[in-house]
Amino acid sequence: MYRYDEIDQRLVDERVAQFRDQTRRFLAGQLSEDDFRSLRLRNGLYIQRYAPMLRVAIPYGLLTSRQLRTLAYIARKWDRGYGHFSTRQNLQFNWPRLEDAPDILAELARVQMHAIQTSGNCVRNITTDHFAGIARDEIVDSFVWCELLRQWSTFHPEFSFLPRKFKIAVNGAEADRAAVFLHDIGLQAVRDTAGEVGFRVIVGGGMGRTPIIGHVMQEFLPWPHLLTYVEAVLRVYNRYGRRDNIHKARIKILVKALTPERFREEVEAEWASLKNGPSTLTEEEVRRVQGQFTRPAYAELRGDDAGYAAHLAAEPAFGAWAKRNVHPHKVPGYAAATLSLKKTGVPPGDATADQMDAVADLADRYSLGELRVSHEQNLILADVRQAGLHALWQEAKALGLATPNTGLLTNIIACPGGDFCSLANAKSIPVAQAIQERFDRLDYLHDIGELDLNISGCMNSCGHHHVGHIGILGVDKNGEEWYQISIGGNQGLTRAGAPAALGKVIGPSFAREQIPDVIEKLIGVYLDQRESEEERFVDVVWRTGIEPFKERVYGGHHQRHERRQRSLATA
Repeated sequence: MYRYDEIDQRLVDERVAQFRDQTRRFLAGQLSEDDFRSLRLRNGLYIQRYAPMLRVAIPYGLLTSRQLRTLAYIARKWDRGYGHFSTRQNLQFNWPRLEDAPDILAELARVQMHAIQTSGNCVRNITTDHFAGIARDEIVDSFVWCELLRQWSTFHPEFSFLPRKFKIAVNGAEADRAAVFLHDIGLQAVRDTAGEVGFRVIVGGGMGRTPIIGHVMQEFLPWPHLLTYVEAVLRVYNRYGRRDNIHKARIKILVKALTPERFREEVEAEWASLKNGPSTLTEEEVRRVQGQFTRPAYAELRGDDAGYAAHLAAEPAFGAWAKRNVHPHKVPGYAAATLSLKKTGVPPGDATADQMDAVADLADRYSLGELRVSHEQNLILADVRQAGLHALWQEAKALGLATPNTGLLTNIIACPGGDFCSLANAKSIPVAQAIQERFDRLDYLHDIGELDLNISGCMNSCGHHHVGHIGILGVDKNGEEWYQISIGGNQGLTRAGAPAALGKVIGPSFAREQIPDVIEKLIGVYLDQRESEEERFVDVVWRTGIEPFKERVYGGHHQRHERRQRSLATA
């Protein structure tokens, strides 16, 4: 866990005092709504459909039990008793009062937390693999590199007013568990033939209104040049990015407009003046940041705990949970365990204050006092002894956090949607609940196998619908909520060689009550078409194309519709 130094703490405390005065002046009528807007956004405070929403930063998704207890306390005292863990590895409070926001930020600062740069046109929370530091396929510990980027980018005067928000993801393992091809900048750790560490730099990815897979700008960037090259990318974006149209302001639009080749040339020209400059990383600086992280005190254990094996053999329910929610650890005798926030009937990513307190207790007893937030909106206890997994499962089950659906259909990623967000065209939560209720049978879920289903309430794609194996997008049709379905998306997460991919829309949209039936028909095609149990839903889509799925969902109507559209286009 990263521990603040004196500079970190002073910056956060000073920002709390500054925002307290800004809020006081606004409430007293001394600051206009327009003047205050940029100030509150810099501190993670939005005005949503019914109330303010405060987005709390959880840098690279890493939390201590003490910090989680503070989030629970805030939820209880200043909100409605729960929080929402987002796909950016942050936590959102949906019901705070504006006048209480400074007190909330002060409470966060006491445990080395804040809401700085969780909004606004700046570098947002830097995300990474939720198994960083413990994964067996790890190349580097990505937490250290995320923290170097965080310190460099926080309050950076040149990049505080970018054309649009800017998102960076770092992946330190062989498998991409950070979706690096779908960020403004993605950084994938690699080693060259001599074993030296560097980064593959991917630029211009993203979802939203114009989904694009990122472009590789550097196949191997030596680690000392990480900050200077990122700075060059941001400078080119800051100089040429559009500010006249919010829908065309992201870096992905600039890269596409210039072409990746021209954009790379601009970056290389800018980098020529920055390379080997003051932002060049040194071994001393990397060691300094590494030294600010506490390290788990692992015991020397066997890697095959007999008690764990006995429980697996004796209890099928425990075995099902272990199969889906327990993950390998690089230290013998330990494992990582996912606590699911996807129980049927509960909005995906939501946790009550009581659950947060209970998870903090679990982290202290079973995981050395730390936990992680995944961009799939679950919580991870990363350092659990194999001998403690059965007891952890029993306690998590009592808390409603042991649904064994990691990687399965009901492990739905969803934004808050129209229930909270003022930008949403449609609600996400009721759709997620209806699908979970339809597919609540665990034996059927396990037969279906690995399937990512993502829901967004609008084109901003906070639910990452573009990269779901099945994606659902809320759209507005004459003031009514409808839902568009896409299939074949992929984050590039689990299988070697499986690329990041954007889903394809299967046809006209559906009313909300039709969605469970549509999903069931899509699953039916998959089960009919798959050639083995190992072939995933998305693999079948890639092999067969979307036509068999369209045929099952629409019958012959889609073909007649497409012929009519072609006829009208050529008339």
